[in-house]
Amino acid sequence: MAERSNIWGGTSDTAIENEDQGSENAHYYGGAAYRSPSEAEVKQGWLLRPAMDMEMQTRKKKRCVNINTTVLIRTLVVVAILAGFAALVAFLVVRRHRHRPLPVQDNYTVALHQALMFFNAQRSGKLTANNNVSWRGDSCLDDGKGYLKGLEGGYYDSGDAVKYSFPASFAMTILSWSVIEYSAKYEAAGELDHVKDIIKWGTDYLLKTFNSSAKTIDKVASQVGYANDSSEGKTGAGDCWIRPESINYPRPVIPCSTCPALAAEMAAALAAASIVFKDDRDYSNKLVHGADVLFKFATKGEGEHYTGGSDPSSKFYNSTGFWDEFVWGGAWMYCATGNSSYIDLVTNPCLAKHAEAFWGGPDRGVLSWDNKHAGAQLLLSRLRMFLDFGYPYEEMLKTFHEQTIEIVCSYLPGFNNFNRTKGGLIELNHGKPKPLQYVVNAAFLAALYADYLEATLTPGSQCGAKFYPTEAFRDFARSQINYILGRNPQRMSYVVGFSDRFPKYVHHKGASIPSYIKHQSCRDGLKWKESKKPNPNPIVGAMVAGPDKYDGFRDHRSNYNFTEPTMAGNAGLVAALVALLDGSKTGIDKNTIFYAIPPFSTPPPPPQEP
Repeated sequence: MAERSNIWGGTSDTAIENEDQGSENAHYYGGAAYRSPSEAEVKQGWLLRPAMDMEMQTRKKKRCVNINTTVLIRTLVVVAILAGFAALVAFLVVRRHRHRPLPVQDNYTVALHQALMFFNAQRSGKLTANNNVSWRGDSCLDDGKGYLKGLEGGYYDSGDAVKYSFPASFAMTILSWSVIEYSAKYEAAGELDHVKDIIKWGTDYLLKTFNSSAKTIDKVASQVGYANDSSEGKTGAGDCWIRPESINYPRPVIPCSTCPALAAEMAAALAAASIVFKDDRDYSNKLVHGADVLFKFATKGEGEHYTGGSDPSSKFYNSTGFWDEFVWGGAWMYCATGNSSYIDLVTNPCLAKHAEAFWGGPDRGVLSWDNKHAGAQLLLSRLRMFLDFGYPYEEMLKTFHEQTIEIVCSYLPGFNNFNRTKGGLIELNHGKPKPLQYVVNAAFLAALYADYLEATLTPGSQCGAKFYPTEAFRDFARSQINYILGRNPQRMSYVVGFSDRFPKYVHHKGASIPSYIKHQSCRDGLKWKESKKPNPNPIVGAMVAGPDKYDGFRDHRSNYNFTEPTMAGNAGLVAALVALLDGSKTGIDKNTIFYAIPPFSTPPPPPQEP
């Protein structure tokens, strides 16, 4: 199938055996790129091990000869010469292979290729010719008809054909952050153009959700469609289980006039993307303008003194607060514009107090579409680690840096902030369903922090009474990603298509209905939802919600707590995977993120009173 053109990973059994071999194999990832092997070759093991032995075949010739001494001697001489030549060739081939072994395919790269393909499968609107997912087609071309210039495009959030601006914005922010830091790794993996195309597809849509050419706005579109938004679903006649390509009913647009968290997250997405596309000046400026308009709309221009209301309630993506988005969005606005008003805002102690940035609650350190504290603090720590700000920002930046260290330390084994399953998965959502979306974000933060340490020639961090070297944070990230890719008690990869065992009953309407069915009603589709057969369209690269707190997993299409993938989850997976690629030994891009920040002159501190 066309969407399976990417390489598959190997079996989980081999993966676990390799891990048990000790520290010598702790860093076996990162082989050089080489020819794309066949699927059969890849499935030989967790890592590809091309055969190094060359079988010697000896040809035994049986001939009937006359008893003639001269002929017999000549024959023996020829045979001896041929045997010697064959032995010489075999020796040279073996010697060549001994000194120049075939390179090893890095399975993080394999998983990265696949994880990015998930976004192709989630596209809405008129698809491009190179979308490369054979079972997807054009869909919902009339979305938002009558709302501004229409809302065609964007991404479906998960298994239902609904477009949510909040998690989509967070996904674009995380992907943009990973590209800004690791563009060289993406390029080495052959995925830089692809990931930038994924981001642009998302930001193009976000620009349609509000009047992005205006100076001020009074609304944004927060959602298009409902999970069961047909007439049948609304009247309670049953679920609407239908391919996006078959939707022919109007889909409601949910506008929002007071939504500080949503608008600030959208501003963060556009601001971060403007750095990704900085070489396309016109588009980058368009993104910056849109981000500025959104941030003013989010804060009502009041900053830390905001007195407006909260976001309206939502069934699936209900924000628990907005102050953290103000810090997160403001930090990205500063990186994108260099406007000192943003750094003034995000380092204002009043804003941090509102955001409860330093509160030691149960979700401290848990980066998600709803909670931006950990991400914002790491981003602000980067400013302090790489730029010499000094007065008047040093005190707050130093506090953010200290918070970041405490957060990444809390992920390490030996700290009791978070429990772990018996199989080793950190329980960032405290045993509740859908754990993997939080795990991949923590893995990304830990790996990125390790790269910040290396880039600043810092050997590690003090965590409580113990000093941990930089590699400890990468080891944590690797352990969690390895769990997701198959090193777990289920011996199952939670990324579809990776290894020999992965979820076959993903909660996804488009993947569960054969692509040859062009038109159907909501009720007709229920037979595919309830089918006992695996999905006819494997959604390659989709990371499902994940196991329960006992490492158990139920591969049931109707149980979305186990089998549903999401945009936000896959964005974190992509970011963590590219951060862990080490074949090129390329760290972060130290300077691109600061390209818009002008040279900083530290103002003198106020005179001390006598």
